[in-house]
Order: sequence, then C-alpha cells, then structure tokens
Amino acid sequence: MDRKEFIKNSAILGGATILPINNVFSQSVNEASIDKLVDSNGNFIQKPLPYKKTFLEPYMDEETLHLHYEFHHGGAVKGANKDLENIKKNLDSGEMDSVDLWTRKLSYHFSSHVLHTIFWTNLTNKKSEPKAELLKQIEKDFGSFDKLKSYIAKVSKSVEGSGWGILGYQPYSQSLTLLQCENHQKLTQWGVIPILVIDVWEHAYYLKHKNKRGDFVDTIMEIINWDNVAERFANAKKIN
Repeated sequence: MDRKEFIKNSAILGGATILPINNVFSQSVNEASIDKLVDSNGNFIQKPLPYKKTFLEPYMDEETLHLHYEFHHGGAVKGANKDLENIKKNLDSGEMDSVDLWTRKLSYHFSSHVLHTIFWTNLTNKKSEPKAELLKQIEKDFGSFDKLKSYIAKVSKSVEGSGWGILGYQPYSQSLTLLQCENHQKLTQWGVIPILVIDVWEHAYYLKHKNKRGDFVDTIMEIINWDNVAERFANAKKIN
C-alpha cells in the first residue's frame, strides 16, 4: 500500500477545493489553491496565503501573522505528514502497538491544518456583513445577525484552554450550528462543515493583545470576510 492509496482509503479529504470562482478574492484563493491540503502524492501541503502578511494590519500585525502561519500552521502540516508516515509503517510491518498514538496525533495535526486553512480565508481588512442566502439562514437559525455575532464571540472567548470558535453547516439538519472546539479536534460534531473559524490559541493574539483574548475576538469579528463564509456555506449545502 503506497502513501497516495493510503490517504484515499482513509478518506481524509481528497484534496478538494472548497471555494467556487465567483469573485476576485476567491479567484486568488483558488489560484493559490490554499484549500488544497494534499498533493498528488498524498503529502499534506501548506499553500501560500492569498494576501501579503501586512494585509490584515492593524487588526493583526505582520509578526503575529508570520509566526502563526509559518510555524504553528506549518508545524501542523509537518506533524500530520509524520503521523501519517508512522501509521503507514505500523500497518506495513504489522506492529500495531503504537498505531493508536499516531492516529490521535494525526487527528490533532490534520484538524489544525484544516482549521488554519479556513481561518486565513475567513479574514479580510475591512468590515463586511452577510447577505442573501447566508443572512436568511442566520436569521432562521439564530434569530438575527447580531445574535449570531454575540453567540460566536461568547463561544470563542469561553473555550477552556486552547481551541476555536466554529460556525458550521450541519447537512443532516440543514442548519447552521456553533461549536466550541478544544485544541483542534475535541467537542466536534459529526457531519458539520466549518465555514467560519476563530482561532483562540494564545499564539494567535499574544504578541498584540497579551492575555486579553476577548479583545482579540472582538477585533477579529470586525474583519470577518462574510463573502468567503457565504461561498463556503453555498458549497456546504451542495452536500445535502
């Protein structure tokens, strides 16, 4: 069993691109293939950001973005490749004593890769708001956009330890749902497709905001790219 076939059999992602090409921003994302997480050989890959590292200033400083993208996200990609290689070695040799360890590590590292990849495209440098079908779904599931903003801010600020606030689409119930994810993979909900994620690990904000996670979340809420969220929502609904 080669590496490429192993990934296919594992059905981890399949390397599918999430964003449709219908505006300038999503075109730049697709041209960089940032949502393509696996190459043709089955290796996990980290594609370039769809913007310069100064793009999010003053909301997110260049140094934080550099360290976050290169070392935290990049480290997760390297970790996932190592985990997968060790699983493959165990399967090929028949030595299964430690395969559970590497399976847990892969869940951790690959989940980090997925969420970080979404996170970068969820951000822009100006304020926007949801509209059209996404806004209708938000109002149906949460009552209003303001209620959703309060909800996701609270969920993100209140994560115990490190983790994420996640807005996702649940195809089984055909509704939006909020998740409070610990680490990168805990407290998830089967079937949910993340369309908006807020990273509240300390590395995401400590250089600029110190220990004030709440200030960071409030800042991030001002630069959510709701057009990107809407595109992800539209694609998620196609899975029904």
